[in-house]
Amino acid sequence: MNTGKALKNALACLVILPRFLVAAFMLWCLDFLCVRRRVLFHLRSEEEEEDEDPPLCISDSSRMFSWESLKAVFHGHKLDWMKSARLGHDAPNSAVVPLAEPKRRRVLDFARAQRPLVLNFGSCS
Repeated sequence: MNTGKALKNALACLVILPRFLVAAFMLWCLDFLCVRRRVLFHLRSEEEEEDEDPPLCISDSSRMFSWESLKAVFHGHKLDWMKSARLGHDAPNSAVVPLAEPKRRRVLDFARAQRPLVLNFGSCS
């Protein structure tokens, strides 16, 4: 069981690797443009002392190409690839636990002929 899960995760990583690399490259390019803009701003401010409207705000703490942002992008790509519900396909028959009994059942176990199945995931407030 664990071997199957590990193989599925490894396959997911290989499949999403090209998309992840493209996203990482785009984040790097955006950071590069920010760095370049900051350098040009400092060069220009040394040459002429004019106030800019609106002022240019660049922060070193808001980098896009960081380890945390790359982990978040990779995790998002992996979740997107491994989801069981897909647009235009049949809905998955997920396991649910009814309130009346603690036994797990499937969503389609509650379906009856000639009657629509309504799922309510909301709260009563």
